[in-house]
Amino acid sequence: MAKKPAKKTSKNASATKRAGKAATKPASKTPQKQAAQAGTRKETKDASAELNALRKKIDRLDIKLVALLNERAGAVVEIGRLKRGSGTPIYAPHREREVLAKALSANKGPLPDRAIEGIYREMMSGSFALEQPLRIGYLGPPGSQSHVAAVKQFGSSVEYDDLHEIGGVFTEVRRGHVNYGLVPIENSTGGGIAEAMDAFTGAAGDLSIYAEVQIAIHHALLANCPPAEIRRVYSKPEVFAQCRGWLSQQLPKADLIPAASSSRAAQIAQDENQKAVEIGHDQTTAAIGTTLAGEMYGLKTLFPRIEDNPNNITRFLILSKEQARRTGDDKTSVMFTTEDRPGALVEVLGVFQSAGINLSHLDKRPSGQENWTYTFFADAQGHIEDDGMRTALARVKAHCKDMSVLGSYPRSERIL
Repeated sequence: MAKKPAKKTSKNASATKRAGKAATKPASKTPQKQAAQAGTRKETKDASAELNALRKKIDRLDIKLVALLNERAGAVVEIGRLKRGSGTPIYAPHREREVLAKALSANKGPLPDRAIEGIYREMMSGSFALEQPLRIGYLGPPGSQSHVAAVKQFGSSVEYDDLHEIGGVFTEVRRGHVNYGLVPIENSTGGGIAEAMDAFTGAAGDLSIYAEVQIAIHHALLANCPPAEIRRVYSKPEVFAQCRGWLSQQLPKADLIPAASSSRAAQIAQDENQKAVEIGHDQTTAAIGTTLAGEMYGLKTLFPRIEDNPNNITRFLILSKEQARRTGDDKTSVMFTTEDRPGALVEVLGVFQSAGINLSHLDKRPSGQENWTYTFFADAQGHIEDDGMRTALARVKAHCKDMSVLGSYPRSERIL
């Protein structure tokens, strides 16, 4: 029987296998690459060490800041004790102006003035709470532009009372149910706020304009669906007017439905969306309001600024039963009804002109007493304690059936 030949290993196969292993083995690093990687590791390590050192520095500064803030708060508590004993108002616009001016003049950066002002307004808000709890009335419901304005002005440490009408803010200030009230009086796009001017006709003499606040107004599109799926949009008619161009371009087929307020619009939109989900339909209802309203009522902000005028500003008035002190840069608001004869209004305006007093605002409303008679509202630059203003107002009164000084207060310098 022939022997079976022994199995031979192919030299070529072995060589191929060794060559394959050699091919998969990573190439040795060049000295240049090794040096570069070592340098990168060192830079990363150095940057990490520097970052940790800076964080420790911030931690030390934070400890000092908290100690200083509490030291300041201790002085605030003593001021509150003295104010309560003497009947001095807790909120004083002239003092607020002084504090902000000193803080901003001391600011050398890199924080912008707007950030410094925001920090100080929150500190002052906390100070109010330490001195005496303050209650601020505003045109509700929560999430409205008036709510946003009130928080920007008074901070988050005071109490807020959302009232249903502008007239209700006047009433609650007069009754003492709130310490101060905030109402819109004029919009840079829409003009004077009729409801606020009308409310002054029944409240003149019982309360005073204590300060003014200018707020940048931004209208946000709020919804829980893509813009292309929106079928209905709720908001105030004034808001639709201020967003007319954007809406015609972006949502030309959507139904625009008026609501009592922009925050109420957000509530309605969310209610409709919830009902749609319950019956298996898509959420297709949107609202135009504040981002705050969207957060409060469960709507996403699709676009934060859809107003046609990017410089849309509303001026708000702070109402009080107290009188604001003179600062040297003030306004005096007056309300008057002229005599029913030719040239009566011209004579009134001529008084201010001859006295060198600038009128920064003039508006009118039906007097409500006789047909075709009007009550005029004017803002004059200066304080009633100024000699020139006092003399001019006495002369104006002689040309009018009725005249009331609504208040002298610091002129607003910045837009919040």
